Amino acid sequence: MALPEWDGELTSVRHDPDTGAWFVIGVHSTRLGPASGGTRAMVYPDPADAVADARRLAGAMTLKMAVAGLPMGGGKSVIALPAPRAALDDATWQRILALHAANLNLLGGNYTTGPDVGTNSADMDTLRTLTPHAFGRSTAAGGPGTSAPATALGVFAAIRAGAAEAGLDGVDGLRVLVQGLGAVGSGVARHAAEAGAKLIVTDVDPARCATAAETFGAEVVGPADVLTRECDVLVPCATGGLLDGATAREVPCAVIAGAANNLLADPVAADVLRRRGITYAPDFVANAGGAIHLVGREVLGWDAGRVTERTLAIGDTLAAVFADAREHATTTVEAAERVAVRTLTGGAPR
Repeated sequence: MALPEWDGELTSVRHDPDTGAWFVIGVHSTRLGPASGGTRAMVYPDPADAVADARRLAGAMTLKMAVAGLPMGGGKSVIALPAPRAALDDATWQRILALHAANLNLLGGNYTTGPDVGTNSADMDTLRTLTPHAFGRSTAAGGPGTSAPATALGVFAAIRAGAAEAGLDGVDGLRVLVQGLGAVGSGVARHAAEAGAKLIVTDVDPARCATAAETFGAEVVGPADVLTRECDVLVPCATGGLLDGATAREVPCAVIAGAANNLLADPVAADVLRRRGITYAPDFVANAGGAIHLVGREVLGWDAGRVTERTLAIGDTLAAVFADAREHATTTVEAAERVAVRTLTGGAPR
């Protein structure tokens, strides 16, 4: 497998012929502490795509940890499954988890992992019986439980900060379009509805949309309409790569703030949004609530109140990012990266 150049520290790749699974761990940075990032388990077109995803997400985790002021580096695990997880029998899945734990142990604590797309707290419970380098366990196993509520709360704080930057008067009455109604997206939808937003939702699962319509009185639009439906705030909470230079020129909204990782498919998109006057909350800032929850509770020993306080402070961080972008006439992504670099190089984060 030919691997392109990367500015990270380590890439580990392993194949298991018995299950057909590929295991990738990307350690981007250990400058601030052991690298940390979730384990993503899904089907990929090719193992090289899994490597690229792990590296891209690991780099984003470095930025996320630095901007959030957490003493951790950035890393990511990707397990390229031979078939969707729902199609795997339990014995196959347990072997995959055991091999993943063995890979974590080989890195000797330089990388720790938590749940992500395709994995959950129960999987972390299993991993923790095999390795000390896993967190995000269920409450029954002594862990902090799911990070979804904290991620959703942080995204909602980002929505409020973005609305303020765009000159909108609070969230009440705003048209908020939430793409993706999983555990995080549905939580963001609830916060927005409770704040008086006119909720618009979309998801590939019609049942989730129906629940949001019934529970929150949300308007439902098709997944293909997410970039053309006029709204005040677009909240992407599905997979990344939603906006590139072309789609950024057309998306009809004033604010973009969501939970999706690597939301921008190319750097041109950020500049297009800036020139159009669209306030963009960089994803690695907006979605840091999950990392704050998991690292804060299980690694740093914070109580729930401190986690909530630090998660709500995402809004303050974004206010500083927006001000920095205005001062330097740059994109908000560049401004947020400056905050991260100051932390990574020993300067105090704003």
